[in-house]
Amino acid sequence: MSDLSSLGTLKTVLSRSRVAATPVEEVEAVQPKIDAQGRAYATGKRKDAVARVWIKRGSGKLTINGKDATVYFARPVLRMILAQPFGFADRVGVYDVWCTVSGGGLSGQAGAVRHGISKALTYFEPDLRPVLKSHGFLTRDSRTVERKKYGKAKARRSFQFSKR
Repeated sequence: MSDLSSLGTLKTVLSRSRVAATPVEEVEAVQPKIDAQGRAYATGKRKDAVARVWIKRGSGKLTINGKDATVYFARPVLRMILAQPFGFADRVGVYDVWCTVSGGGLSGQAGAVRHGISKALTYFEPDLRPVLKSHGFLTRDSRTVERKKYGKAKARRSFQFSKR
């Protein structure tokens, strides 16, 4: 057994036992997933809400369940959540979004639409994936409501104790 205590001896041992190097295959560029109408489709999920999202090039119009985004999501915080993927990707006002969302409450639905928009953006422009991934928009938030247990008022809340 040879002494591999220094980096120089390690290099010589490796150079002697080198296997014929195979050529590195060229990595193909990821192709966009766009349908015949020029749209990219993705499904977003958050809590119990599921959003089906289609995006295409346009003027930046957001339509949710047939309504304008400002009507469907009246709170400014929810509209800000929807705009985040476009803001970080520098694509504000470039894409029209049409989506249907069901289940959960408004906060969960806004998160589901944001998740769907982010995924659809990566399908339309695969180069945006590192930017959106680094800001956490492509990760599905798996937190859901904990189930109610028997003998408890809620998931963990006990019934009120009565001494008499």
